[in-house]
Amino acid sequence: MAQNIRIDFVSDVSCPWCIIGLKSLEAALERLDGTIAADMHFQPFELNPHMGPDGQNIVEHIGQKYGSTPEQSAKNRAMIKERAASLGFEMRTHADSRIYNTFDAHRLLHWAETEGKQAALKHALFKAYFTDGAKMSDYETLARVAASVGLDEKKAHEILDNGTYTDEVRAQQDFYRQQGINAVPAIVINEKYLISGGQPVDVFERALREIAEEA
Repeated sequence: MAQNIRIDFVSDVSCPWCIIGLKSLEAALERLDGTIAADMHFQPFELNPHMGPDGQNIVEHIGQKYGSTPEQSAKNRAMIKERAASLGFEMRTHADSRIYNTFDAHRLLHWAETEGKQAALKHALFKAYFTDGAKMSDYETLARVAASVGLDEKKAHEILDNGTYTDEVRAQQDFYRQQGINAVPAIVINEKYLISGGQPVDVFERALREIAEEA
């Protein structure tokens, strides 16, 4: 009989290591199919909460935030693309890509959970940003992505326009910050165990197996 576990996946849709971590985690869960039954919830985290609506060039942003040179930034992007490709995800970021504020995407993800489509929307948002180069602060874009996974596009627009779920998302972000999470992805298992970063599939598989056995 499969062991039930809860997974809270704290992440941002503009975080490359978050899609890598998610794909690795999902691959590990596939390996453990029949052993573990996962109830996954995606929790909000903003890498750039003060970013303006037009965003910022990725090379400029990374340089200011981490002190990386354009050459170092390009090397890191290439390494991340290779890692993502090994997991079946195509990442097309380049020197002219932009970083955006993602708070509104998190509001739609909160709504999507109530509709049973949170995982589908999370994947679609990752693809929209990293593969298609979408502007993640644009309401038309966000509503269109929501519609692509079967959510009501008109309702998505209403949520975005009216600020719906603002308080709920802020509260969730505050909760995880208070738990000491200041970098993502952060994968919380059974509200007790923390796995940090875009770990390899084998690492996730081993950790999940050990947690399930202990539970």
